[in-house]
Amino acid sequence: MKKNEKLLICVCGPTASGKTSTAIELAQHFGTEIISADSRQIYKEMSIGTAVPSANELNAVKHHFIHSHSIHDDFTAGDYVREAGELIHELYKTYDTLILAGGTGFFVNALLYGFDAPAAKDSELRDKLNQVHDEGGIEALHERAREAGVNLYSLTDPQNPQRVIRAIEKCVLPERGEVTSGLKDDMNVQGFILSMPREELYSRIEQRVDAMMQLGLLEEAEQLFPFKRLNALNTVGYSELFSHLEGKLTLEEAIDLIKRNTRRYAKRQLTWFRNKTDFAEVERPFAENIAEVLK
Repeated sequence: MKKNEKLLICVCGPTASGKTSTAIELAQHFGTEIISADSRQIYKEMSIGTAVPSANELNAVKHHFIHSHSIHDDFTAGDYVREAGELIHELYKTYDTLILAGGTGFFVNALLYGFDAPAAKDSELRDKLNQVHDEGGIEALHERAREAGVNLYSLTDPQNPQRVIRAIEKCVLPERGEVTSGLKDDMNVQGFILSMPREELYSRIEQRVDAMMQLGLLEEAEQLFPFKRLNALNTVGYSELFSHLEGKLTLEEAIDLIKRNTRRYAKRQLTWFRNKTDFAEVERPFAENIAEVLK
C-alpha cells in the first residue's frame, strides 16, 4: 500500500471490451462510484456514437465525467487531470475505494503518472511523441492529439508530424498550471486490462456499430453536422458519417469504414495499455476475477 491507504481500481481496455458493465459490477461490490476516463463520453451532445452508459446503468451507480461538458468547451487532457484529480480526492472523504474506467490511455496515463511538466523535460515529451509517430504513423499521432484536446482543423498542416507534436506540447505542458504529479505516487492503484480473443473483440465491435446505427447514429450525426469541425467531433463514428453526408461515401461504405477504423483504434488502445502501464490482464468473468485479485 502507498502512504494513502485509499484504493483506486482502474478498469481499462479496448472499445467494446465490457469496461462499463465491469466497472458497474465492481462499484456495486465495493459500494462506491465511477470516474470515467473516456475523452468523448464527457460530451453531452454525443451519446450513441460514444456508447455512453445507458440510463439504467447510470442509475445503478453514480458516474462522473459522463455528459459533463459540451462539444463547444475547450477541454484538454490537462483540464481532465486537474478536474478528475480534485474530484477523486474529494470522493475519498466518503469512500475508501473508487473505480476509474475508460479507454482513453492518454487520460489514464496523465492522471496516474502526471505530465512532463518542467520546461527542462520538453525534449523528453517530444521524444515520446516522435516515438508514437514512428510506431503508428500520423494516424496514431492524430489520435494522441485528439485525446490531448488539440483541434486538428486549426493546424496549418495536420499531416506534418512536427506541427502536430508542437500542438500537443502546447496543450499538455503546464502553461496554465496543470497538475504535474500523478495519483500513483500517493495512493494504492490497481489496474486491469480487459482481455479477450481478437476475433471475439472484433465481432463485438461490428455488432456494436450495427446496434448504434439502429439506435439512430446517422440522425445524431446529422444533428451534429453543422459543428463537424469542432475537435470533439473529429472521432471515429462521426467523421465517417460526416463524409457520407457530404456525398463522399455511401452509407454502406461509411458503416464499413467505421467498423474498420474502430477495430484499428481498439488495437492501438490495447497496445497502449500493454506498453505504457503495469496493469494486469484479466479474462472473463472480469469483475469476479478482479475482485479475487484484490482480496
